[in-house]
Amino acid sequence: MPAIRPSSDLRNKYSDISTYCHDTQAPVFITKNGVGDLAVMSIETYERLVSIHALRAEIDQGLQDMKAGRTLSAEDAFSELEQEN
Repeated sequence: MPAIRPSSDLRNKYSDISTYCHDTQAPVFITKNGVGDLAVMSIETYERLVSIHALRAEIDQGLQDMKAGRTLSAEDAFSELEQEN
């Protein structure tokens, strides 16, 4: 179940929110006037999510390249890598 806190807790209970985010590696959803407004998470969790997103984008690009026929044989790919070094 997600952690949902009012915006006043950012000021009044910052340490509790920080500890929760670091311990659970999950975001805390902040409401403003009873409506969802922000998601707060640890830097580590944020960086992990950004990395996962970037990896998925690379995989999607690779799949699109395969469908479009933009591929190399393993031998050609390794030859190109050796030439770069």
